Amino acid sequence: MAEPYEPLYSAAEMRAVEERHPGYPESVPELMERAGTAVAREAMLAFPAARRFACVCGGGANGGDGRVAARVLREAGHVADETNDVDGYDVVVDALFGTGFRGEPRPDAAELIAHMNASTVPVVAVDISSGVDASTGEIAGAAVEADLTVTFHAPKVGLVVAPGRFSAGRVVIVDIGLDDIRTQVRRATLAILDEVPIRGAGDTKYSSGSVLVVGGQPGTAGAACLTAMAALRADAGYVTLAVPEQSLHTAETLALEPVKLAWSDDDALEKLEAAAERASALAIGPGLGRSEARNGLVRALLERVDLPAVVDADGLFALEPIERRSATVLTPHAGELSRLLGRDSAWVDAHRLAAAQEGAQRFGAVVLLKGADTIIAAPTGDVVVCDAGPPALATAGTGDVLTGVVASFLAKGLDAVTAAAAAAVAHGTAASLRTPAAGLVASDLLTLLPSALDR
Repeated sequence: MAEPYEPLYSAAEMRAVEERHPGYPESVPELMERAGTAVAREAMLAFPAARRFACVCGGGANGGDGRVAARVLREAGHVADETNDVDGYDVVVDALFGTGFRGEPRPDAAELIAHMNASTVPVVAVDISSGVDASTGEIAGAAVEADLTVTFHAPKVGLVVAPGRFSAGRVVIVDIGLDDIRTQVRRATLAILDEVPIRGAGDTKYSSGSVLVVGGQPGTAGAACLTAMAALRADAGYVTLAVPEQSLHTAETLALEPVKLAWSDDDALEKLEAAAERASALAIGPGLGRSEARNGLVRALLERVDLPAVVDADGLFALEPIERRSATVLTPHAGELSRLLGRDSAWVDAHRLAAAQEGAQRFGAVVLLKGADTIIAAPTGDVVVCDAGPPALATAGTGDVLTGVVASFLAKGLDAVTAAAAAAVAHGTAASLRTPAAGLVASDLLTLLPSALDR
């Protein structure tokens, strides 16, 4: 049976599995031989017309892998020079730094990286692009922009988490004979969707998941409608769409299946608490508005309603840490998370893993940081990464759809991390089903979600 998660290794975790290899440290040359041979093989397969290879080798183990690759390439009849001068070659092999690299390259190394990037020929990175932190994906200075990365044993965190993922190119994973361990950061697989309960013969519309969606002020009512419809399409049996009175007509027009509930700022808490008695999860924030009254409503609902909750969009605007017994999932994009942390959004973009973990610690909630590499961080420190979403998801409203899917999965009884990770996989899988990818809009996902969840 397929596993719902696969490991993503940090530098320290890779050292640990290497040290567990029989015969270590005497086995290091054997592992290096396997790694370098794999690099040469994959480089020749990827670029069969290439005859001249420049192998840029550093002084560490990564450089040793590169030197083995150069020897194997020469034995195969190619020109393969261990050189820092990459001009005049067909392919450049980047073996300058390895998974142990952290921080910013020294000026001479940065100049060499710039020279590799300026070449007009393909670059093959050994294990990870030089300049990328393998444990976090962070790039503090110059980094090699590879066309192909040949990585050993398993993916590294820095190959999946931005900005490092954008320097990897196509990634090939090769087995060099190491055993797996449980890593702190894991990647969600398609098999996680098997964790989602689907309505059975004995279910009612309530037992299969009942969601209360709160949001949708005039002008942004469509956001709450997308969330409500997404919860239904993600197999929730009953959804109540609670919107301000002025938005009721819009909600009735845009979303047929959800039950509608209209409220005003004067009676919102009373009405919503009553509606929550029939629900098994809350979704708060899409199109809600950011007035003082709406900010207070978010806090009051989270404090007084003991249900699993997902908080998104306007619900995050003035959010403060609140102790809750029930599961809470926050779903910010980088700008929203930067405001919650009191940091610049550029810092979040540069430190996505650390930012998500900091948010989870500060709010005592699971944080789902949206992006090409959706990061789900728990207060325990464990992290799940989902990179199933295609670039077509970068359009308005898709986050509102994701919120509805998370709410549905929470309503079905999944724990917060599993619900968030499964929702991210379902969301990305649904988008991948659309052909052509160009021009995707958020409402397209509503019709694709059932197929994404189909067993």
